[in-house]
Amino acid sequence: MTNQATAVVLLSGGLDSATTLALAQRDGFVCHAIAFDYGQRHRFELEAAARVAQQQQAASFRLMAINLAAFGHSALTDTAIAVPEGESGAGIPVTYVPARNTVFLSLALAFAETLGANDIFIGVNSQDYSGYPDCRPDFIQAFERLARLATRAGVEGAAMRIHAPLQYQSKAEIIRLGSSLGVDYGLTRSCYQLDERGRACGLCDSCRLRAAGFAAVGIPDPTPYQDRP
Repeated sequence: MTNQATAVVLLSGGLDSATTLALAQRDGFVCHAIAFDYGQRHRFELEAAARVAQQQQAASFRLMAINLAAFGHSALTDTAIAVPEGESGAGIPVTYVPARNTVFLSLALAFAETLGANDIFIGVNSQDYSGYPDCRPDFIQAFERLARLATRAGVEGAAMRIHAPLQYQSKAEIIRLGSSLGVDYGLTRSCYQLDERGRACGLCDSCRLRAAGFAAVGIPDPTPYQDRP
C-alpha cells in the first residue's frame, strides 16, 4: 500500500488473531487492536492479547467489557457446562458462544467509524473452525454487506471491508505464515480452560488443533501445559 490506511483488528490473545494482526501490518495498515472481556472462563487470554499488541507494536490496544456470560448457554461463559475434552462430535459444539462474533464485529465496526477506518480484520478460518457458524465465509460476507448499509461511512460511499485473511488456511499454514512474519506464539494462548497460571489443558478442541499445527510444520510448541497425572 502506498498510503497507510487505518484498520481495526480483533485480538483475542490466540494464535489466529496474533497472525492476523501481523498480516494486516505487513500489508501496510496502521492497526488498532481491540479485545473483549465478555465473561469468558479466564482473563489470561486478555493479558495475552495485551502482550501481543505491545510486542507487535499495534497503534493502540483497547479492552472492552461486555457480559455475554449473562446469557450463558456456552461452556466458555458458564462454568456449569463442561468444556469437552477429546474428539468433538458433529454439529455446533457447546463451546460456541451465542452471537459472539456478531457482537464483536458490531463493536469493532463502531470503533472503526470513530477512527475513520474502513477496514476490520478478524482471524476466523473455516478449515479448523470447530463448527462455529460465525466463522463461515458466508457470515463474513453478510456482515460486510451489513457494515456498508448500517454505517454513515458506508452510506456516504466508503467501502467498508471485513478481512478474514486466514479463512481458508489450516493451523499448520497459519503457524508457518506467522512464524515467517515474526509472530511470537509463546505470548499467545488458545486453550478453552487455561488454569490460573495461564497453562493450557492440552485436551480441548482448541489445544488439539494448535498442537497438531505445530507438529505438522515441525516447530516446537511454545505452549505451557498443565501437569496431568
